[in-house]
Amino acid sequence: MSLKIDQDHHRFRAIVRGKIRGNLKKYISHGELIGRKGKDLVSIPIPQIDIPRFRFGEKQTGGTGQGDGEPGDPLGGEEQEGDGTGKAGKDPGDHTLEVDVSLEELASILGEELALPDIQNKGKSKIINAKDRFTGIRRVGPESLRHFKRTYREALKRMVASGTFNPTNPVVIPMPDDKRYRSWKTQSEPVANAVIIYMMDVSGSMGDEQKEIVRIESFWIDAWLQSQYKGLETRYIIHDAAAREVDRDTFFRTRESGGTMISSAYKLCDQIINDHYPAAEWNIYPFHFSDGDNWSMDDTMVCIELLKKELLPKVNMFAYGQVESPYGSGQFIKDLRNQLATEESLVLSEIHDRDAIMGSIKDFLGKGK
Repeated sequence: MSLKIDQDHHRFRAIVRGKIRGNLKKYISHGELIGRKGKDLVSIPIPQIDIPRFRFGEKQTGGTGQGDGEPGDPLGGEEQEGDGTGKAGKDPGDHTLEVDVSLEELASILGEELALPDIQNKGKSKIINAKDRFTGIRRVGPESLRHFKRTYREALKRMVASGTFNPTNPVVIPMPDDKRYRSWKTQSEPVANAVIIYMMDVSGSMGDEQKEIVRIESFWIDAWLQSQYKGLETRYIIHDAAAREVDRDTFFRTRESGGTMISSAYKLCDQIINDHYPAAEWNIYPFHFSDGDNWSMDDTMVCIELLKKELLPKVNMFAYGQVESPYGSGQFIKDLRNQLATEESLVLSEIHDRDAIMGSIKDFLGKGK
């Protein structure tokens, strides 16, 4: 019976997974999953899945096909008159079911849909983590690690051998010598750590819609990188003419009215890496989002020098996403293409609107860096 239930559950999860994958672009572009995110699970509304239910009628009332009646008569009693206050509809109702999906499974669906390769960790970036593993059984140990089945088996063997076991009254009482306990061993295993450093232009030309696009895209980037790394840290930098580090909430809610100097963010990013994330021990992913405006070509050349000499040699990938804005010139991405065309660790993406988010995620994560 339990095997049949497991099969039905797996079949249902496969249906749900297919529905999520089929509607993934809508979920990404609308951003409706972000507000439903918990600590480890995301609640997802799944349309068009009907869950069958039994509904029992009253006893002794007969059933369909029994008793008097003519074809066309209503079932379940006399026909009820409506009050006439509502307007008749012609469309079927929506059947929406909310299911909880783990972030790991959500990342797996994203990886399947976009054909994302697993990330190849830098070999020198692995650090050692100690972990306890249960490896066997022993006669002594704390009661919290007592192995019930092994203890019961030893007690039963002893009672049967001594002739004290009564099949008509099968009570098994373990003695101290019968008790068995799990044993463990501490093992060291390599763990790849990674840090994401998000940078965003918050000057007056970056509006609420542009920030929402960045928020949606960062949710999916986080989900994928968390599935690839055991330890993942996230840092946030905002900038206009000056840069500062902030928390996540401030990152997405701040809006300034000043000018833009992108080099200020790149200098702060490089400082954070040098102070906290040695390239020999960490996988480093800076993501910068802006509308392509910069104060001057001189500052753009400072950014290019910082990328060439400082940032690109240290990171797995430097991602620049340019979000289209009616107030931004869009020039910065053109300058990066002209000056850094041969740099493989620099990945550029243009995000025209929400429908382009899925393609931008593919641009950033599709190379497995």
